[in-house]
Amino acid sequence: MPRSLADELRARDDAELAALLSARPDLLVPVPVDLAQLAARATTRTSVARALEGLDQLHLQVLDAVVVLPDGCRHKDVARLLGLTTAQVRPPLARLATLAVVWGRDGELRPVRAVRELIGYPAGLGPGVEALLAGTSPVRLARLTADLGLTPEPDPVAAGAALTARLSDPADLLAEADPAAREVLERLTWGPPTGSVADAHRSIDVATARTPVEWLLARGLIIASDPGTVVLPREVALHLRGGVLHRDVTTTPPAVPTLRRATTHVDPAAGASASTLLRLVEDLCESWGVQPASALRTGGLGVRELRRTAALLDLTEDVAALVSEVAWAAGLVDLDGLVEPVWVPTAAYDVWRTKEPGERWAELALAWLDSWHVASLTGSRDPKGKTVAALSVDASRTEAPRLRRAALGAAAEVAPAAPVPSALLERLRWQAPRAGGALREHMLAPTLAEAELVGVVGLGGVSGPGALLLRGDVEGAAAAMTALLPEPLDHVLLQADLTAVAPGPLEPALARELALMADVESTGGATVYRFTDPSVRRALDAGRTAAELVDWLEAHSRTPIPQPLRYLVDDVSRRHGRIRVGTAASFVRSDDPATLSELLLDRRAAPLRLRRLAPTVLASQADPGTVLERLRAMGLAPAPETADGEVVLARPDSRRALGQPRASRAHREPPAADGLLDAAVRALRAGDRARTAVRRPLPVTGVAPRLR
Repeated sequence: MPRSLADELRARDDAELAALLSARPDLLVPVPVDLAQLAARATTRTSVARALEGLDQLHLQVLDAVVVLPDGCRHKDVARLLGLTTAQVRPPLARLATLAVVWGRDGELRPVRAVRELIGYPAGLGPGVEALLAGTSPVRLARLTADLGLTPEPDPVAAGAALTARLSDPADLLAEADPAAREVLERLTWGPPTGSVADAHRSIDVATARTPVEWLLARGLIIASDPGTVVLPREVALHLRGGVLHRDVTTTPPAVPTLRRATTHVDPAAGASASTLLRLVEDLCESWGVQPASALRTGGLGVRELRRTAALLDLTEDVAALVSEVAWAAGLVDLDGLVEPVWVPTAAYDVWRTKEPGERWAELALAWLDSWHVASLTGSRDPKGKTVAALSVDASRTEAPRLRRAALGAAAEVAPAAPVPSALLERLRWQAPRAGGALREHMLAPTLAEAELVGVVGLGGVSGPGALLLRGDVEGAAAAMTALLPEPLDHVLLQADLTAVAPGPLEPALARELALMADVESTGGATVYRFTDPSVRRALDAGRTAAELVDWLEAHSRTPIPQPLRYLVDDVSRRHGRIRVGTAASFVRSDDPATLSELLLDRRAAPLRLRRLAPTVLASQADPGTVLERLRAMGLAPAPETADGEVVLARPDSRRALGQPRASRAHREPPAADGLLDAAVRALRAGDRARTAVRRPLPVTGVAPRLR
């Protein structure tokens, strides 16, 4: 029989050691120097807690039995305590042994110490009689022994053992209990095993007991653990439970009722959601490139900016928060600016836009799956009463990726049917009772809703691409989604009311160019763009000419260019650049002196404090940006000019953050590759041999070594 976990690990073969390291990858970082260090690391409270979080209800119930039973218990003892057969408990026990939370050979099992500390009251059972009486005075022990009709024992240890044996079968004592005393016991039987009692350490015996609690204290059926608390001993509780540890022991997870969905409906719905997500992320990045979103001092997105973004994208605020979080998780937007930080697109966004639609979707969906941020927390209150902002660290939860994947993994088991959420929650509770807690309860419904918006789920059922993504086949998921996404269009439909209709998603270059010369008016199955004076001027500011705009529209429209649109382009281009703004403090120049004369007399230009320097030049004390903004507000179309008289051509959406790409999945601990596991096992064996090798002293020759 191994004397310690380290000895038990040395007795394992290489395959068993590799299985341990694969199941508990945190033990590999860094690789232990030998098996003794591996055993020490495997028994730390933090590592054991992580191992227990991955266990389902059956494994935890079996572990409860091992903790309750004395060290060295056997499979049949565990089975008897759970009301199962030996064959039913053997696989869970083997799994617990593989994880090294239980160790021992030949069926003599014992849990590592950290397991006892973490479980606390196993199955709601309190400590045993001996543990509860460990600090009891000899006088109280003698009185209790006498009241229970036992032979007096001068040794406290022997007295405790005798009382334990007596209270392990308290049927005769319980038969004498009145209904009030039975009621107290029933409230403590299935846990928690503690109750509050004033003066619990009072001097009491059978003769002086008056109340139900005193009657129980006098007979040891409850024992005081401190002056204000009494505890139901483990032996008494097991007797009251009929010798079993749990009311119910389920060896299989609960079934999940479903709503039937056909694959022919689920996948197209997911494809439509994915197409919408791609458009929304593009619109978000393009809008923040033109008008960056102000960041809070803590780095999040304020309520005002979130509302502006929601209105811009024609979304509710919660969906706008989700789109923002997805774009951030994928590294497409980030903070920029040291003094006044703002949210703007990153250089990665420009690379992302060049990829195939399916690849772009896979990047977004995978980033959402593995993001620590929980978008549904936006707008809620943290423990300090502070409102959680989108994109802030307050919305970050390290366990979010695991909970998100667990929920969707369980839903994928019944795909393409849609699981009933309440039943799905029960299954998740069975699969990992110690993981998630209140956050899991909060995240389930939002996760399913967000998955629907992201395209992992369609009509409540996990889609084909979503299932592939959950299994880790990113390329397969991208290819499957590509087949579901509508083909990008290379044309629009121009209409006489100065609008252009895109009947579907546009090619990236086409969408970018159209967004430069027109504003999005509405979205949905078709996107409507509207041409206005400012939008056309925006294209002219970016270096386009009127002829180029007309030629581009003719090349990409399935309908002729309406005459009103030609008039609009010609009129704006004719006025564009007639007035030029430069730097002196700033100056305004025009080849038409009459235009400048009118400008001098216009009261709306008074804040600029213009004065004439020459027939064709005005000077202003305001900066060029302010002059440009004021003149455009007056209905003019000025163009910026450099000091040497050249027109400045600048794209308004060229701002990009300098942030580095985010490793949103760096926190995950994927199973180590077989090669790494084999190398780690070899290193452990070599370190153990070196540690246990017999060191022989060097022979003494009597000759001093020669130093060079």
